[in-house]
Amino acid sequence: MALSTISALSPLDGRYASRLAALRPLMSEQGYMHRRVQVEVCWFIALSDAGFAEFKPLSPGARTYLLGLVKNFSEADALAIKEIEKTTNHDVKAVEYWIKSRFEARPELRHASEFVHFACTSEDINNTSHALQLKGAREHVLLPALDTVIQKTRELAHAHAEVPMLSRTHGQTASPTTVGKELANVAVRLAAAREKIAAVKLLAKMNGAVGNYNAHLAAWPDHDWEAFSRKVVESPEPLGLGLAFQPYSIQIEPHDYMAELFDAVARANTILIDFSRDVWGYISLGYFKQKLREGEIGSSTMPHKVNPIDFENAEGNLGLANALLRHLSEKLPISRWQRDLTDSTVLRNMGVALGYATLAYHSLGIGMGKLELNEEALRQDLDAAWEVLAEPIQTVMRRYGLEGAYEKLKEVTRGKTVQAADLHALIRSLQIPQAEKDRLLAMTPASYTGKAAELARRA
Repeated sequence: MALSTISALSPLDGRYASRLAALRPLMSEQGYMHRRVQVEVCWFIALSDAGFAEFKPLSPGARTYLLGLVKNFSEADALAIKEIEKTTNHDVKAVEYWIKSRFEARPELRHASEFVHFACTSEDINNTSHALQLKGAREHVLLPALDTVIQKTRELAHAHAEVPMLSRTHGQTASPTTVGKELANVAVRLAAAREKIAAVKLLAKMNGAVGNYNAHLAAWPDHDWEAFSRKVVESPEPLGLGLAFQPYSIQIEPHDYMAELFDAVARANTILIDFSRDVWGYISLGYFKQKLREGEIGSSTMPHKVNPIDFENAEGNLGLANALLRHLSEKLPISRWQRDLTDSTVLRNMGVALGYATLAYHSLGIGMGKLELNEEALRQDLDAAWEVLAEPIQTVMRRYGLEGAYEKLKEVTRGKTVQAADLHALIRSLQIPQAEKDRLLAMTPASYTGKAAELARRA
């Protein structure tokens, strides 16, 4: 069977392939190979500038050619590396051989070819490549997608800042809020979670087989290899990697930063699962309608249905993302002795985890774009919930020292259908200033929203 979007095993490369086009060049195996070539080229050029008599500085033409291997890396190049790997059965060595094969027509580079992958262990190339993959995915896909969700949530919060809504704590009627304030809560939580994702330092090490620069010092004992490695890792691209330097490692970079990053993404996703479920519930209550799409069908047998599928899809995909992200964060920092290979196959699923998250953010953006507020349904719910005014009435009673304020309101409201007239009769009987009575008599469930509108506008 030929591989296509209809035959792909993963829905990320099948049904949802078009939605993940921006992530695929970064987190696919081709993307991984691309970053490996980048690291090898960067290290090779840096070695030429280290002042070694045996490796003179490369000519401008050679540098341009090498950087072109990175800039113009293609699917054909990736397939050529895979072809070499059939013989080597070692993916990093295949990259090294592919680079050397590109030196054949260039005597200057061919003469220096033994400095490709010089003193490196495979993990020097792999850990830096993974960090570069995550850097690209975070900057160009994940954060922009999350920013879109945050922005749309904030816009809805501002637009509906003053629209009153009945709260439900424990599923029961509670003190009113506004639609905008509830959306603002999500926007603020997400913004904080987003900053945690953005703040994680992406670490990389280039220190040899077990982290001690053994081979490096065997070749040039007097060279400051740690400073050299730090410069390569921290210098900006394209001649450096633009990452944070990890000074201590075994054969592999410890992956603690990855755990921190994946936990931060999972935290944002958890907030969005909460949001997806709440919006689903508000649609069910009729607080939101959904804009119709021409030709769309909600049920194969019930023509009336307009299902909240975008929020359901988001919830499901966020759950898949978090299952993978949490496994990654729990497994990756654990390695037997100086290394085992269990991290390697797990790391190849980073793109799958981030793919499900990105897919969910896309669904949420579509879903929020379909929402239309049903103010009539909101009004009807508020008008049928006068019992929520028991809170302000008894609080004012307490202000003026009336004993048993809570108990009196409990007797009037608990488990009962409360009408405005019932509360007004009680208010008129209270021994409090007339101005306070008038204020309470003018209050309705829709007007009892505190600072909700202000808080929503401020988000």
